Amino acid sequence: MMIGLDTNILVRYFAQDGPVQSPQAAEIMERRLTVDNRGFVSIVAMAETVWVLKSVYRLADHEIVTVIERMLQAELLVVEDEYEVFTAMLALKEGRGSFADALIVALGSRAGCTRTLTFDKQALRLPGFELA
Repeated sequence: MMIGLDTNILVRYFAQDGPVQSPQAAEIMERRLTVDNRGFVSIVAMAETVWVLKSVYRLADHEIVTVIERMLQAELLVVEDEYEVFTAMLALKEGRGSFADALIVALGSRAGCTRTLTFDKQALRLPGFELA
């Protein structure tokens, strides 16, 4: 069995900024999840978590990479599209683009897209994007 984890659980756990919700998130992540009851992190929850940590908490890219690595390495978490998340994390780590853009290209590539069209000139730093 698995338990789905929403963005707010993940953010409160990693940010540890709320006197009520952060301890509750820690209880979930550290005590309620087990080998038989692992936590599921959807691709949407992952992308939202990265966005919130970057835009709201102003974490630096290397700090966000650390959070993503922790989730990918956590034995009690199942990360949807793990390979594509890892690929997007590497792009962020290497300064080649945003996590979201790298994730869009990685998921498109897996789906068989030969290129991804965009109006975003910043996204062009990543292979696979083409200006529309």
